[in-house]
Amino acid sequence: MMAYLIGFFSALILENGIIANASSAKIQMVKTMYSTLNSDQNAKSFLKSNNKAKNIIKMAQSVLENYDGEIPHDQKELMKLAGVGNKTANVFMIEYKQENLMAVDTHVFRVSHRLGLSDAKNVEKTEADLVKKLKGDDLHIFHQAMVLFGRYICKAIKPECDKCYFPQVCKTKSSFKPS
Repeated sequence: MMAYLIGFFSALILENGIIANASSAKIQMVKTMYSTLNSDQNAKSFLKSNNKAKNIIKMAQSVLENYDGEIPHDQKELMKLAGVGNKTANVFMIEYKQENLMAVDTHVFRVSHRLGLSDAKNVEKTEADLVKKLKGDDLHIFHQAMVLFGRYICKAIKPECDKCYFPQVCKTKSSFKPS
C-alpha cells in the first residue's frame, strides 16, 4: 500500500501533476496525498528509511507552501526544493523550458571520462569541462545522447565495446577486463 502511494505521488508530480500550470483540482489532490502520507503511521515509519520518499514529501510541502502548488521554473528556486540538486534542476530546465544546459548524471560522468572529455573528480567540474568543450546550442542534445550511450552501450559493468562508435578515443577499452 505504502509503495503504491509513493509511486502514485511520484507519478503525479512527474507526469500529470504540478509541474506546470497546476489546476486547483491537482493542487487539492497533492494536498490530500500529502496529508494522507504525513498522518499515516505506516507512511511515517516507511519514510524514515526511504530518503527519496522523504524528499518527495518535503518537496510537495514546499511547493504547496512556497510556490502555490506550482513547481518553480527557475534553476535556483528548483534547487531549494528537497532532493533537487544541480542535475535534477538542469534536467527540468532542459525538458520544460528547452534550456541549453548540460546535466551530468552517472552515465554522462562515466562516458565523458572514458572518452577523454573530462578528467574532473566531481560532477560540477565535469559539467564545466563539457560545457567548455561542447560549445554551442546543442548541449541538451549532447546530454541526452551521452545518457543513452552510457546506459545502453558504454555501461559501467560489461560495456559493449564492440558496439562503441568511439573506440579510437576510449581511454578504458584497452584496460577494461570483462568479468
